[in-house]
Amino acid sequence: MPADSTVTDERVREETVLARLMKRPELGAIAGLILVTIFFLFTANGSMFTLSGIMNFLTPAAQLGILAIGASLLMIGGEFDLSIGSMVAFAGMIFGALVVNLGLPLIVAIPGTLIFAGMMGVVNGQLVIRTGLPSFIVTLAFLFILRGLSLVGLKYLTGGSTQLRGVRDAVGDDWLAPFFSGDAFTGLFAKLAEWGWIDTFKSGAPKVPGVPVEILWFIGIALFATWILLRTPAGNWIFAAGGDKNAASNSGVPVNRVKTTLFIVTACCAALVAIMTVIDAGSTDARRGFQKEFEAIIAAVIGGSLLTGGYGSAIGAFFGSIIFGMVVIGLTYTSIDQDWFQVFLGGMLLLAVIFNNVIRKRVTGER
Repeated sequence: MPADSTVTDERVREETVLARLMKRPELGAIAGLILVTIFFLFTANGSMFTLSGIMNFLTPAAQLGILAIGASLLMIGGEFDLSIGSMVAFAGMIFGALVVNLGLPLIVAIPGTLIFAGMMGVVNGQLVIRTGLPSFIVTLAFLFILRGLSLVGLKYLTGGSTQLRGVRDAVGDDWLAPFFSGDAFTGLFAKLAEWGWIDTFKSGAPKVPGVPVEILWFIGIALFATWILLRTPAGNWIFAAGGDKNAASNSGVPVNRVKTTLFIVTACCAALVAIMTVIDAGSTDARRGFQKEFEAIIAAVIGGSLLTGGYGSAIGAFFGSIIFGMVVIGLTYTSIDQDWFQVFLGGMLLLAVIFNNVIRKRVTGER
């Protein structure tokens, strides 16, 4: 061999920026968001992309997104939870009972609701671990159990109704209420209206009074979950537990503890959505959260999470939820029949899964 020849070990070959980007699970969601935005730019009326229109589709996206981020973490960990929609109704019932029937302040009622939800998460996680049953079966059972408990519980609390009213009166003056309901930065938006930077009514009041607090929670949770996944040992444990739990366990990863914690996190995300929607609506309803489990899983899958575990992204679920919100609200700004929504969403789900699988296999060399 010539003296000046060099040998390059392909194991330490530097990866290009494009290759690294192509491996990101949220790539499909970002591409989908761009395509959906272009679609509505050409089909929707101009008001969709005003400040008011953007807030209109970001609000439902935020509520779904909080659920989807929790679902995506659990899916990366190799499990998924079909009971989170029913958990929204169940946690809403618990919260309503605490503030209306027991008259507790939010500083007690909110942690109490999260504890109840967390306990249900522990039950789900432990049943999956100790019985060896698929999480699909266990959480499908709890989908019906929690929905039934919500119906029975609300009838007991109200004397026959499936709705519990009076929440707004019970928490209206509570100092914690603005952190879970209403709009943030109202003073700033009033100033922007005064300066003529945003649209106003004839009275001079801004058409958008502020940023709905659920959007701030949505952004904060997405950033925190991404930091956990990419910058902490716990994130490595989540990916390892979902990728190969036996190898992870042999490497010292506390797989059972990780999975149980993820079930708790998912349940608490549902409880947080329940608290915000109950305070906003002023009542709780046994039908609340209906089919949200499927929508959250769809948003997580569009965001790049695999049902088989070990792969996914919280930011992907973030973008997947925005796609969902944009489609469900965006169709109202067009002349398209809104019944096409489910067809549109199903097509997006299928395309996102195919796109993510093709890209991942080409970049990683999988077959």
